[in-house]
Amino acid sequence: MNIAQQELIGLRAEVEDSSNSDMKGLCGVVVDETRNMLVLADDADKEKRIPKGGSTFVFTVNRGVQVRVKGDMLVSRPEDRIKK
Repeated sequence: MNIAQQELIGLRAEVEDSSNSDMKGLCGVVVDETRNMLVLADDADKEKRIPKGGSTFVFTVNRGVQVRVKGDMLVSRPEDRIKK
């Protein structure tokens, strides 16, 4: 599965590593995506904006399968990334 060509909104994600240590360990459901950011909503519906660049994400996809992705691979407009 090439996660970079999939829609990320609706997937559960965790920030496994980040150049900003405050971001490490944040998790939630992807509710929005821009060219450089993922917006995660946690269990309390608080939204956190996570920069894609410099971060490593673990996405939970079909039936609990976890996929690790370097955020640098995701940096682009979502509509352009999905077309590739």
